[in-house]
Amino acid sequence: MKKIIFAVMVLSAIVSCNQKPANEEPVSMMGMDTCCVVDSLRDGVFIHITESYNDPHRVLMPLKMATMMAMDKKVLVYMDIKAVELLVKGSKDLTYLDFESAHTYINKLAEMKVGIYACPTCLKIAGFKPEELMEGVAIAQKDKFFNFTKGRIITLDY
Repeated sequence: MKKIIFAVMVLSAIVSCNQKPANEEPVSMMGMDTCCVVDSLRDGVFIHITESYNDPHRVLMPLKMATMMAMDKKVLVYMDIKAVELLVKGSKDLTYLDFESAHTYINKLAEMKVGIYACPTCLKIAGFKPEELMEGVAIAQKDKFFNFTKGRIITLDY
């Protein structure tokens, strides 16, 4: 019986310590090297796509996720390796089962002002030039990888 009472007391203490009052301000970690105000920053999602025509599911799933996430998060889409083939003018569109096409997602993301970036080296290896990229797609710049959001950066890699 003592063990049960002890367990209930420990559980109660844990639950009460994890409660956050409704009017509590975001946490600030003053006095540290950096100051983080967690609730006021907008988190970002970095989506990395490497596949192309040979694996449409691995292309369209992250493009769909980018479109959905961009509704309330900052999103950056980085495409390299084979994926750059999909980003040039005149490229064949990619479709698969219940997804919208690759060009549809890319156009939606561009309209939403989501950064869509192609690896310059991969583009060159694939035989394309930067001026051949679709409207709304740019050459990747390393600064964009860190500056597209002020919050945390979550990475999804396909």
